Amino acid sequence: MKFVAEIDVMPRPELLDPQGKAVLLGLEHLGLDQVDDVRIGKHITLNLEAETEAIAREKVEKACSKLLANLIMESYTFELKQA
Repeated sequence: MKFVAEIDVMPRPELLDPQGKAVLLGLEHLGLDQVDDVRIGKHITLNLEAETEAIAREKVEKACSKLLANLIMESYTFELKQA
């Protein structure tokens, strides 16, 4: 079976996000001072094959926890859909 995993990796809320702060300042300079906060992360799409959805979830969890996210500084979520 083929699956598509949509993964979002974001900085942990308790950590500073310097890139987000820089974008927030840029938005304020553009007159968009109604924005309270900006967090910058990454979005990853994985196309994978697995025998079952449970096995696909295991593979995505492993990819996220071992490679795609730095668990000290980032957290991740994902949605898995059958392709």
